[in-house]
Amino acid sequence: MVTKFYQHILSLAFAVHEINQNSKLLPNVTLGFHICDNYYNERMTYRTTLDMLYKLHKYFPNYECVHQNNIMAVIGGLGCDLSFQMANILGLFKIPQLIYGPFTREENDMIQQSPSFYSMVPNENQQYMGIIRLLQHFGWTWVGLFVVNDNSGEHFLQVLELLLSQNGICLAFAERIISQAHWNMHQDAQDLISNVFQPFADSKARASILYGESRTIISLIILIALGDSEWKENESLRMVWITTAQADFAMTTIQWVWNYEFFHGALSFTIHTKELPGFQKFLQDIKLDWTKQDSFVKEFWEQAFVCSFPNSSDHTDAYKSCTGEENLESLPGPVFEMHILGHSYSIYNAVYAIAHALHAICVSQFKHREPIGGKRVDLQDIQPWQLHSFLQHILFNNSAGETVSFNEKMEINAGFDITNLVTFPNRSFQRVKVGEVNDNALEGKDFIIQEDLIVWQKSFNQVVPHSVCNDYCLPGYQKKKKEGEKFCCYDCILCPEGEISSQKDLDECTQCPEDKYPSKNHDQCIPKMISFLSAEEPLGISLGSIVVAFSLCTVLVLGTFIKHRDTPIVKTSNQNITFILLISLLLCFLCPSLFLGRPRMVTCFLQQPAFGIILTVAVSCILAKTITVVIAFMATRPGSKMRKWVGKRLTNGIVLSCSLIQMCICAVWLGTTPPFPAVDTKSMTEQIIIECNEGSAIMFYVVLGYLGLLSLISLAVAFLARKLPDSFNEAKFITFSMLIFCSVWGSFVPTYLSTKGKYMVAVEIFSILASSVGLLACIFSPKCYIILLRPELNKREQLIWRKKEIVL
Repeated sequence: MVTKFYQHILSLAFAVHEINQNSKLLPNVTLGFHICDNYYNERMTYRTTLDMLYKLHKYFPNYECVHQNNIMAVIGGLGCDLSFQMANILGLFKIPQLIYGPFTREENDMIQQSPSFYSMVPNENQQYMGIIRLLQHFGWTWVGLFVVNDNSGEHFLQVLELLLSQNGICLAFAERIISQAHWNMHQDAQDLISNVFQPFADSKARASILYGESRTIISLIILIALGDSEWKENESLRMVWITTAQADFAMTTIQWVWNYEFFHGALSFTIHTKELPGFQKFLQDIKLDWTKQDSFVKEFWEQAFVCSFPNSSDHTDAYKSCTGEENLESLPGPVFEMHILGHSYSIYNAVYAIAHALHAICVSQFKHREPIGGKRVDLQDIQPWQLHSFLQHILFNNSAGETVSFNEKMEINAGFDITNLVTFPNRSFQRVKVGEVNDNALEGKDFIIQEDLIVWQKSFNQVVPHSVCNDYCLPGYQKKKKEGEKFCCYDCILCPEGEISSQKDLDECTQCPEDKYPSKNHDQCIPKMISFLSAEEPLGISLGSIVVAFSLCTVLVLGTFIKHRDTPIVKTSNQNITFILLISLLLCFLCPSLFLGRPRMVTCFLQQPAFGIILTVAVSCILAKTITVVIAFMATRPGSKMRKWVGKRLTNGIVLSCSLIQMCICAVWLGTTPPFPAVDTKSMTEQIIIECNEGSAIMFYVVLGYLGLLSLISLAVAFLARKLPDSFNEAKFITFSMLIFCSVWGSFVPTYLSTKGKYMVAVEIFSILASSVGLLACIFSPKCYIILLRPELNKREQLIWRKKEIVL
């Protein structure tokens, strides 16, 4: 006898006792019950089921015997296989069968179609997903599995293995356990011991799932104890056990030599339960004088307290005598528990469900005054099949205050509790509820685990153990599968450039958002700095200072030329073109101010066209001056026809026509694809570049190309005219200035393309300033030298003397 399961009988008796004492539920009706034992045997299960149906011990197939028991419903059994065997017979008679042990309907096709089969425990699919979510919560991806070697075990293995794979969890091993009753010989036991010990060699699997009944747990303990006499001290055998609701930690008297210390810290899925008012007092009131109405109490007493009564057939001097004063509360957990168990709670609810269905039939008769089945009947005449329509829609609150009802599959609407097993040296244990699984709960509360309440195996030092094939990948790394091994076994490699992993053990690294960049360790995204050429930073201040300085220089030069506009050196250098050139150079020096600061729509719109047009005007002026020098020299020859080209009309025409072409190019550019402010998050890793997008790169290079063409023409003409006689040698200086100009802008393109961000803008500003300084210095510094420092050379006589010298 498994003494712990005696509570199942007591919960049945307690529920019937409460109902019979309740004047509002089935008044004037006394419920009774029969208790039968199937001995965990298929053949005895069929025989016992038929015994319940008939008083006679003779069975005649296809005949209805008159000596039939008036059984309204059957509660049982505990195991799914034996429950299915009972259903094969009870289903023929349409007798409601309310089972109180966990099972899966998919295991038996007939059960799925049977309207007589009711489950007082939740659907096992909740338990499957509860196990998955428990493993995911603790990050256990490399786990073992022990299952009982029967149909239910095979079904559990197939379903769970698929779910584990779908959720990124691997089975390190899957071992089948044969119950002790099926060990045929000594060799079988040796093979079993070898098979059971082999999985423990995998030290990486620190969590194992155990599926089976109480006998499965006992068989596992015996096999481990037989295989290693020092198994209690063997740290390699310590792991976190996850047991299913089918199993219970129970032992018989013979098995007391073992204990459950091996399962200390186990996490168990149990049928949901809640303490029933008055149940513990009912247990405390059990007396030996119940033997007339309870034939089990005497056997239970002897086995639970390891004693015997003097008149017992099994009396022996080896046992102490039973006094009847023994206290149930003193019994260890594996023998008997005072708190109501999940199976007992299910039996209690099953009795009340049947009672409420019978009560509903009585109320229906009274209200409608209609005969049931075509004639008025007494309660004793009700047939079992008539209960189904009432059972299917049953809804009531039990004495614990919980609602009891069935879903469309005739399964109770409830969940599973998660309990932590804490063992003690005196072979007792305590169950601590640490969580629950309930698909009917609100979102976020369908899975609850209180990690701080869990007591782990002592070898884990109260730290959550790791059960993985290899160490977790640290943040900044991603998984790389190992060839030839399960997907849970992998190497860790650093995230690729531009990607991060902020959590441990990620399958793949992820790209940072565009406004962020990966840290050095690739474990977080850092916000990028906003970058543009600010007038407040050192580089911007330096360029701004240069702009101001040379702008002032240009203003001074312009003022000097205006003041000395009547002197020969100013008059002979084409006064109007000189003033236009100086003004354009002044604008060239001021133009970089458009490039400094945060790009705006207006500044982006003006930047490139402004510098392109202004520089074109300056180059056009130089080209006009150079051509004027050549024509002026040619016009001095006797009979030359070039005299008619000498004058303002030619120079003004050159400046105007060359500048107008550039203006037209810029107008087309601005009219079709104008520049605009843009954000560049790609070019620089750690910066977001605020820049002016040219709108059309082609038009930008057309503007530069046209400017370059004018520069080359000016350089070529100036180079050819450098040795022509000139009072102030202006052609030679123009050659130098254009050589600098072309060198600057020739090197600008490759340098511009090779830089990024604000340094690209700085390159363009530097090119504008450098080319402008070249023009200003080479063309005007010699003249300023003469005007300011050598005024004696700035005379008409000096000019005439030089001309005579040239003629001679």
